[in-house]
Amino acid sequence: MCAAPHDPQPDDAKSTSRDRFSRFAAGYVTSATHAQGHDLDRLLALSEAQPTWIALDIATGGGHTALKLAPHVRRVIATDYALPMLDAARAFIDAQGLENVRYAPADAENLPFAANRFDLVTCRIAAHHFPDAYRFVCESARVLKPGGRLIVQDHLLPDDAQAAKYIEAFERLRDPSHHQAFADYEWRGMCLDAGLIVDHSEPLRRAAKMIPWAERQGCSPAVIERLHILMVQAPEAVAAWMNIQCAGTADAGFDHVYTLIMGRKPA
Repeated sequence: MCAAPHDPQPDDAKSTSRDRFSRFAAGYVTSATHAQGHDLDRLLALSEAQPTWIALDIATGGGHTALKLAPHVRRVIATDYALPMLDAARAFIDAQGLENVRYAPADAENLPFAANRFDLVTCRIAAHHFPDAYRFVCESARVLKPGGRLIVQDHLLPDDAQAAKYIEAFERLRDPSHHQAFADYEWRGMCLDAGLIVDHSEPLRRAAKMIPWAERQGCSPAVIERLHILMVQAPEAVAAWMNIQCAGTADAGFDHVYTLIMGRKPA
């Protein structure tokens, strides 16, 4: 089980993530990868959200998960570590006319909420930025009510350690704030160690074009060229996992591979 919450300490990785997402906040509001897709629909379906629930969306980014949940629950608290990102999410959601979303700055590893408060905690395509993902899972378990659900969608790595290492290098080249992604067995282990029962886990894929994906993080032409080279030279196991297409061309693309995992706090 997890230790009691501790006071946050200065952390270069968190500062890097906050600074980058503050800089590129507008791009994440308009990003099709984050704003829509079958993965977001699957997250909502898996939640089985109820009209009486209070939900917490951690690292809300552009606010798309909070927006998706809001019509189905009593209230959503949307949090983010980067204040400009949170402001962008607020402007985006408020423009949709929803009135049951509240906003709070928060560190995912040190949540400023009482224990046993939320029916649902979500975190979508963000946990790979956290320096201590296990601490995030522990904090999520702490703030969940008994019977409450944690649903995480995040980058999924293959069990093959060498292939995983190559994919991580590709991700970090594009975004230096990318800290660590995990394989399915690692996510299951973190949930179980935090006292959660894993009720569901599934892989999801979404096709992406490499150049727009890189430009969303402000990558220079030199970095984009290096990304092309990594795609062209990818080992067979990496190319198969990422489903690399048209490597080295303007149409270069690959699949984002995600896990969608749900842990339940025992009642």
